[in-house]
Amino acid sequence: MSDAITDLIHHPYQPPEGFVAPQPGVFKASTVIFPNAAAMRSRDWKSKAGYTYGLHGTPTTFVLEERIAALEGGLQTVLVPSGLAAIANVALALLKTGDEVLIPDNAYGPNKALAEGELAAFGIAHQYYDPMDVADLAARITPKTKLVWLEAAGSVTMEMPDLIAQTRLCRERGVVSALDNTWGAGLAFNAFNLDGQGLAVDVSAHALTKYPSGGGDVLMGAVTTRDDALHLKIKHTHMRLGLGVGANDAEAVLRALPSIALRYRAQDQAARALARWCQSQPAFAQVLHPALSGSPGHTHWQALCGAADERGGGAAAGLFSVVVDDRYTSDQVDAFCDALRLFKLGYSWGGPVSLVVPYDLASMRANGWPAQLARGTVVRFSTGLEAAEDLQADLAQAVSVALQG
Repeated sequence: MSDAITDLIHHPYQPPEGFVAPQPGVFKASTVIFPNAAAMRSRDWKSKAGYTYGLHGTPTTFVLEERIAALEGGLQTVLVPSGLAAIANVALALLKTGDEVLIPDNAYGPNKALAEGELAAFGIAHQYYDPMDVADLAARITPKTKLVWLEAAGSVTMEMPDLIAQTRLCRERGVVSALDNTWGAGLAFNAFNLDGQGLAVDVSAHALTKYPSGGGDVLMGAVTTRDDALHLKIKHTHMRLGLGVGANDAEAVLRALPSIALRYRAQDQAARALARWCQSQPAFAQVLHPALSGSPGHTHWQALCGAADERGGGAAAGLFSVVVDDRYTSDQVDAFCDALRLFKLGYSWGGPVSLVVPYDLASMRANGWPAQLARGTVVRFSTGLEAAEDLQADLAQAVSVALQG
């Protein structure tokens, strides 16, 4: 019996090469077999020229890295287990004790929590700047500032900053700029050519959990760059932290990528239709969607995304928020969210199911209530792939149940 088991493990059969199919193969490995000792000693884990260990890449993850880099307009990508891991990978690679990071006050909450927690414990300072005021960002940059986070559009409240001016400022001051590009997804604009003349952010962090996955069932992130030296800093930290992704998760994202532009556009169109309908509802003091005239940063969205026909036709993702008038209590706002039938209460976005989340914005901002926002309770919607007319009917019935009068 032992001979048979040994034969199973060391069976000599190898399938013929040349198999080609629409989807890449799924390679699962921790151990990678080398043909000889010389190859083991000479192979470099930092290069895609060969394989060393599953954590450093397989054919499956290499293909996904290359496709994400192409989607974003970058040259190099590393994959990590989540969007937050992408943010952490960047911060830990580029910051050390005595440095400072600047973060927009409307940024993704866990980015701020990371700065207030682990980074502060490591002796790394942080400030929150006004994302709608380039002069405020400029005033906060000092010799200690080594990293500036950018976010377009802002998390939850959807303000579109002047990303071109912010990036140009960072370039002039010699500070690394890192963009949370999850909303844009590589489709709304090219983060590595913002102005059509080569103006680029230094780093793009992307939660592949959202639009690239598209199913609401994968956690993954990516960090993309165009600079070799910067990429190696990020990749060394990536290695030292032991960051990796599962082959089946990579397979799921690879399978979803060919339809990302179709899904992004469909969810964008639905979100715009619903946002326009919400503008007609007296219960909503403000509707926040970058493509809507009057929404904070709309002109910046037009400059960045409005003419990007070849990358999605002035795309704006499938998110929008409303500010429920402050005459309604938080209990009434919760009742409105609870009354929704198609919109489900849940975090994240980009999947097939529409989602809703109420937020206590006052507790999320370090610099007080933003001047560009009406007073009230912020509710964010993520459109899925349901029919827009059904989603509008769902909103209407929930308004009638909880927000009348």
